[in-house]
Amino acid sequence: MNKDIKYFGIDISHLVFDVTDSDGNYYQFKNNELGFKKFTKLLNNKSHCVMEATGYYHYQLAYHLLESGIKVSVENPLSVKRFIQMGLSKVKTDKSDSKLICAYSEQVELKLWKGNSKEEIECLQIVRTLSVYTKQSTMLKNKLHGEAVLGNPSKLVVTSLKRSLRQLTKEMKTLEDKLLILVKQSHQDLFTRLKTIPGIGPKTAIMLVVLTGGFDRFTSASELCSYAGLTPMIRQSGSSVKGRPRISKMGNQKLRNLLFMCSFNACKYNKACRDLYERIVAKGKSKKLALIAVCNKLLKQAFALAKSGLIYDGNYKSTLVKN
Repeated sequence: MNKDIKYFGIDISHLVFDVTDSDGNYYQFKNNELGFKKFTKLLNNKSHCVMEATGYYHYQLAYHLLESGIKVSVENPLSVKRFIQMGLSKVKTDKSDSKLICAYSEQVELKLWKGNSKEEIECLQIVRTLSVYTKQSTMLKNKLHGEAVLGNPSKLVVTSLKRSLRQLTKEMKTLEDKLLILVKQSHQDLFTRLKTIPGIGPKTAIMLVVLTGGFDRFTSASELCSYAGLTPMIRQSGSSVKGRPRISKMGNQKLRNLLFMCSFNACKYNKACRDLYERIVAKGKSKKLALIAVCNKLLKQAFALAKSGLIYDGNYKSTLVKN
């Protein structure tokens, strides 16, 4: 804890946000531009605001503080929840949450939140919308199949479903084209190099760039794998409790699912991934475990290309320094 810094714990809801500072003072402001300005008047260059990532509600305040030159940290809600649970608190209100978030900020090492550029924000919005449209498209296709199975489907219903599906497909194509343009504008070189990895196509390369922020937020491949929720969790206690290691799944689900789908092609066309898969299966391990290992391998290959500036080399072999 830095005694020169005054921490502000912030609990945000849809309409208001509650604030408690290091001195125990409590405030409540409306979650709009007027409330942001009133709150900012309490702050100076020694202030550090800490809040949870609460879906969409924290974004406007976080960006307002960032643009005002105030230090901001956006913490994982699970980390804050576990901290609150350790205190065995019997009170659960917005006011008590802001107080406990302030206490949390005084006891842990905080990372400053940097936000995203306007282009990155637009890319993420497009990706989320495409995800919604993809689910709707699947629902419409399933509905069409269901109507056909009836044997005597209503022409009006079928025509309506097909019309909706065509419109949805058109909207998805428009968004995908715009996403490609945005990625090429900001990460043309990286996008081109990622496509050289066998098993990663253009759409996957786009998603990797968008979901990782161009790999700029990560300093190591293990940190990136942890972000994707692909790192193992080991449960072991003494000699009696020894659970099967599983991946944590505490990360970006969209990125994890994307890599898992790519792992099937990677096992066919990516020599390093294929060798890894066959080696794990030969040891008697499950095929799913081998595919998870391939996901890790693909992500590490992508990270290596992003940081080195090189293209994929299938004959490359890493060398270990021997002491």
